Order: sequence, then C-alpha cells, then structure tokens
Amino acid sequence: MSDRKTKPSSDSVDEFLAGVENPRRRADAEEMTELIEQITGHQPVLWGTMIGFGQQAYTTADGKSHDWFVIGLAPRKAALTLYGLTYYGSNGDLLERLGPHTTGKGCLYLKRLDGVDMDVLRELIQRNWDEASDPTSPAASDR
Repeated sequence: MSDRKTKPSSDSVDEFLAGVENPRRRADAEEMTELIEQITGHQPVLWGTMIGFGQQAYTTADGKSHDWFVIGLAPRKAALTLYGLTYYGSNGDLLERLGPHTTGKGCLYLKRLDGVDMDVLRELIQRNWDEASDPTSPAASDR
C-alpha cells in the first residue's frame, strides 16, 4: 500500500459534524452518519474531511493499491456527498426511484435528504455494503 494523505484518524466525528456551518447540511450529515452506522454495523471514522465506514483495499487506475473506506460521506457546501454507492454506473434501478440527486464516478450528491426516498437510500447503502463484503463480487475487487 502506498502512502496517501487521506487516511483514517482518531479525530472525533461528532466534533467534525458539529463544525459544519450550514445547519441543514449538518443535520443531513448527522442523519446519514447514524443511518450508515446502523446498516453497516461499523463505527464512523474520520478520513480527513470525509466520514468512512469499513475499510478495504482500493486499486486506482494506475494499479496502485490504497486503504479506503467502503462507504463514506462528506458534508460539502454544494451537496451531501456519499461515496461508494454508484461505481461504474451501478444501481440505476435504485437511483431512478431515489429522488433528486446527481452522480459522479462512485459518488452520489444530494442537496437535501428531505427530497429523497429514504427506503430507497437504505436499500442502496445495504446493497453496496453487501457487494463490497462479498469477496466473489466484482464490485469488491474493482473499486
């Protein structure tokens, strides 16, 4: 594993969340942190300015392997960013039913949680957690 700047730390997730300036974004990030912890059974860990759950080896396009979280989130100014839910255009069936969102490579961007179908979001998180935990799944090795 090569050395990366973004690594898990012992910094307080609660303190990090308390420092989020936008009250709506803070509340959404707190709700998502609780939801992901409930689904995964893993404690949240601060990775720089991202909150991660679980840990796995991640191989980048250049073939280098790094430690990374399985599912994560970040309360960014523009949107609540969820990581590990849309790799390689996956989960289109759930994303169609989710509600207002945008996606990037492996990222799901939500402006507001109150506009999305929380049951669909729970299913999306559970599906990705299960796939990442299954060593025979292509998703587990191709991230």
